Amino acid sequence: MLSRIRKRDGRVVDFTKEKITSAIFKAARQVGGEDYETAENLTERVISYLYRHIKDEIPDVETVQDAVEKVLIETGHAKTAKAYILYRSKRTRIRETKSELMDVVKDILIETSRENANVGNSPSAKMLQIASAASKYYYLNNIIPEEMSKAHINGDIHIHDLDYYGKTLNCLQIDLTHLLLNGFNTGYGFIRPPKRISSATAQAAIILQSNQNDMFGGQSFPHFDKSIAEVIRKQCPDTTEDEIYQAMEGLVYNLNTMHSRAGAQVPFSSINIGTDTTLEGRKVSEAMLKAFDKGLGKGESPIFPNLVFRLKEGVNMNEGEPNYDLFLLAMDVASRRMNPTFSFMDASFNKRFGDEVAYMGCRSRVIANRHGEEKAASRGNITPVTINLPRIALKTRDIDAFFKELNDILDLCSRQLVHRYNVIASLKVKDLPFLMGQKLYMGSENLRDNDEIREAIKNGTLAIGFIGLAETLLVLTGKHHGEDDDTWKLGYQIIEGIKKATDRYAEEYDLNFVAYATPAEGTSGRFIEKDRKEFGVIKGVTDKAYYTNSFHIPVNYNISVFDKIEKEAPFHKFCAAGHITYVELPSSPKSNLKAFEKILKHMAKSDVGYAGVNFPIDECRECGISGILDNNCVGCGSEDIRRIRRITGYLSTIDRFNDAKQAELADRKKHSM
Repeated sequence: MLSRIRKRDGRVVDFTKEKITSAIFKAARQVGGEDYETAENLTERVISYLYRHIKDEIPDVETVQDAVEKVLIETGHAKTAKAYILYRSKRTRIRETKSELMDVVKDILIETSRENANVGNSPSAKMLQIASAASKYYYLNNIIPEEMSKAHINGDIHIHDLDYYGKTLNCLQIDLTHLLLNGFNTGYGFIRPPKRISSATAQAAIILQSNQNDMFGGQSFPHFDKSIAEVIRKQCPDTTEDEIYQAMEGLVYNLNTMHSRAGAQVPFSSINIGTDTTLEGRKVSEAMLKAFDKGLGKGESPIFPNLVFRLKEGVNMNEGEPNYDLFLLAMDVASRRMNPTFSFMDASFNKRFGDEVAYMGCRSRVIANRHGEEKAASRGNITPVTINLPRIALKTRDIDAFFKELNDILDLCSRQLVHRYNVIASLKVKDLPFLMGQKLYMGSENLRDNDEIREAIKNGTLAIGFIGLAETLLVLTGKHHGEDDDTWKLGYQIIEGIKKATDRYAEEYDLNFVAYATPAEGTSGRFIEKDRKEFGVIKGVTDKAYYTNSFHIPVNYNISVFDKIEKEAPFHKFCAAGHITYVELPSSPKSNLKAFEKILKHMAKSDVGYAGVNFPIDECRECGISGILDNNCVGCGSEDIRRIRRITGYLSTIDRFNDAKQAELADRKKHSM
């Protein structure tokens, strides 16, 4: 007679046959069965089987479960057996995930995850990431449908910011003008409209911080120059140029020191400037550029805000235009600080929206809208999901089969986004007290505290992103799109197909589906690690630590600045949710701004929407010397060097790059002129 059983952790406990009966009955009910007596009889058969086969041994849990499966099948209860097997498999996956969760927590306690280079290694950051790991576990195993959860776990797709799955939205372009002219409430009292420019920029920082605490993505002001100029004209018309400069300097300081998310990171902030031609707007843009150029207390390059300088024909692109001098200043600053980046308002896909288009430093763009005004202000991306393109190629190894599998994955992504949309849409206004309570999101104006936010977020976008076009093409053709014209055409067809699919989903679901050139940070390493384990080491594909971002030419490929621009530019129009093209220079272009201008104008001619010019920035923390420094400072000999590089759109110090991005950085080739 069985009396003891060995648990999975090794403990020996009393054997209880009622647990077997309960498990069998639950499986039977899954397929329509309601006979508890039959479950009891089957339990006796299982015990009899175990008694015959294990002799005097103490059975373990797995042995007992194997016996249950065998008896169910042999006695003609195949449907019940299948339900039992599926339940057992699910429980196994949950146990494995719990074990993985504990391993993750253990690692975080040593050092925070570097999936996001904007998160430090402070105690609050560790606590935030432990909570994040537990939240991911909960959503994967309790909320997200199994086919979607499995696709994420397997690396077919990546559900971004999984820890926030049902808590909030991604990012927002904030209508700063409205908040500064009308005031706002952060939860502890009303903040009246500012009467001084310094108060206006202090409030701007508070707004970014407050909204960051309600969202998981970036925060941006789409028309910062225009907004602050309006405040000056209406509320502090006697403001001097020096006061404007001091206010901008204070804003730069605040955005590099004012932490959000329980002290784990500063707000991921972006500011669009450059196209306001009024006297006040011009002064704001000029002062912001000069304050950013001056840097922080020891002259250090600011990491935030991401400055985005908007370029537009007739406004600032050419000599003689009213803001051309600001364009020259923007290039001068960017040649030392790597910011601003540049957006092109006359790109074929931007021009029809006039002055409304704005970008975030990570590349995000929100403009078209099925449900309301087509503008950036008061709107954002609800959530993205990213497709692992190389994995599809590795699984199919055939172009026709690739497109069929891609369509299946796209359909899965659309369903996943709609599922998440509905989960988020059921949140109440009171769940997002600043974002929705202060009416920052288009459509939230008439919502009350207990109303669902569905009416507002229908104005946001749902983004299907992708990674690794270069590696995908290498698997399918043996070449990437930077080295072969026919391969480039295939790449164009793939990304065009993703764009067409999002157009179909927009019609099908009546939501703002868009394609996205994903700014993959942690994702690039996560995908390739899984694929290497399954498909082995493949030259040019899985033989490194990262997949190439979105539609970019591989970073280790020798190509000229202008060829790279021309090959990447045509993909921008397909990725309405966000896109970017970089060029890598060996050093600062500050001594040759004509060449800098030539690069940017070639981007405009090639139909680029958004771009950045990269080069190394090394700064000695001891004496402040900046340039290209090896192991020691050439001025004071210090080894304490701050090394700043661009990562997925924004700046960071390389010590915060994760392993995949460290490897990508080491592989980056400089682009020749």
